Amino acid sequence: MKTAAIIGGGVIGGGWAARFLLNGWDVSVFDPDPEAKRKIAEVLAQARWALPMLYDRALPAEGRLIFAATLEEAVTGVDYIQESVPERIDLKHQVYAQIAAANSDAPLGSSTSGFKPSELRDGMPTGGRIFVAHPFNPVYLLPLIEVVPGDGANEDVVARARNILSSVGLYPLEIKKEIDAHIADRFLEAVWREALWLVKDGIATTEEIDNAIRYGFGLRWAQMGLFETYRIAGGEGGMAHFIAQFGPCLEWPWTKLMDVPELTDELIQKIGDQSDAQSGHLSIRELERLRDTNLIAMMRALKARGNAAGALIADHEETLPRPDTRAVPMITIRRVIPIDWTDYNGHMNESRYGQVYSDAADETMVAFGADADYVAAGLSYFTVENTIKYLVEAHAGDACHVTTRILLAEGKKLKLFHEMRRDADGEVYSTCTQFLLHVSLVTRKTCPPRSDVAEKLANLAATHAEGAS
Repeated sequence: MKTAAIIGGGVIGGGWAARFLLNGWDVSVFDPDPEAKRKIAEVLAQARWALPMLYDRALPAEGRLIFAATLEEAVTGVDYIQESVPERIDLKHQVYAQIAAANSDAPLGSSTSGFKPSELRDGMPTGGRIFVAHPFNPVYLLPLIEVVPGDGANEDVVARARNILSSVGLYPLEIKKEIDAHIADRFLEAVWREALWLVKDGIATTEEIDNAIRYGFGLRWAQMGLFETYRIAGGEGGMAHFIAQFGPCLEWPWTKLMDVPELTDELIQKIGDQSDAQSGHLSIRELERLRDTNLIAMMRALKARGNAAGALIADHEETLPRPDTRAVPMITIRRVIPIDWTDYNGHMNESRYGQVYSDAADETMVAFGADADYVAAGLSYFTVENTIKYLVEAHAGDACHVTTRILLAEGKKLKLFHEMRRDADGEVYSTCTQFLLHVSLVTRKTCPPRSDVAEKLANLAATHAEGAS
């Protein structure tokens, strides 16, 4: 079993713990805060609800969570260590010295948003394995990790860390040259400074600024980032035309990015009052649920298009275990129902049942050799009739599975019976009898299956018939 130690159990540390736990790692947490268990339990509860919805396969069995009595106990024998203590360099050095005494081998990442790796490893006897691994909240959903090795890093250890981070669905972006605040936070600070001026000068409220981001460029940035967005803005002339057209405005006094408003009590109160008016009617837990719901829907939409963060999720999903199609009846789907599958009634929309059974049929086809290569060769099965019965409501966050039995495999004909069940108690949500015909993708007409596929299908159907008797 793979093991990780999380040092510091606040919002970020809790997010790290959830990311590893839900990807099958055992996690040992150390935090002297007496409220650490409660705080991490709340983060983990939200992560358990949210992260599985990104995928169309079940995540691995959850790892074991241990709250260590000492820092040394937490890190002894683990494969990876993530430090997320407060941003005090003296505290971090103290923590690293304690870690070195108990574990001198495991990669040691720091969640720091400001310190450079050279500052982190200054004076540390095993400093080469210390590096910046700066995440973004919520760590269990957002994939970006800024990895900053810096001069003096142990390259083998950092490479091992990148592989570990990738294996749990994260995107380790290696920053070759260390700099204060790394990359992303420098952008965020620039936007933050300008936003403070806009509030201070009475030009915009906190809500108006947020609306400018979420209804405009925030949507573009989520899929394309900055430069690709501006390349499109340049039209057929591309980036060169964009810079030629809009470059001169950089000399205009539009922003105050080189200046920072004084954070007086009056300005702090103004910002606080406006923020309360904007979203004070919602608790932090409610805001987190709203945030995660929107992130899930956006990233799943990107996944369907194979783009940006969605492509990363799809790649990670390919590393997750496939359902057990050797069982009788076969288990063809094992997953969590995502939020974007539910409708205004609060339950799974009937159109999504069609998708579930289509996915189940695809897994069945793979089981007898009608896989992606078979389709690429110009042959497949098309559904011509579904009879679906809706028995019990299915809701977002429900863990479920589909069992599939082959009822008929005769020439061009294939008939399947599916049952969709809730994992918690085996309750049947729905059933589907599905009739398919084998077709040529060249002529778009029915034809017999290839002999090897027909033979495997016949053997599988015989096994299912024996299991039903």
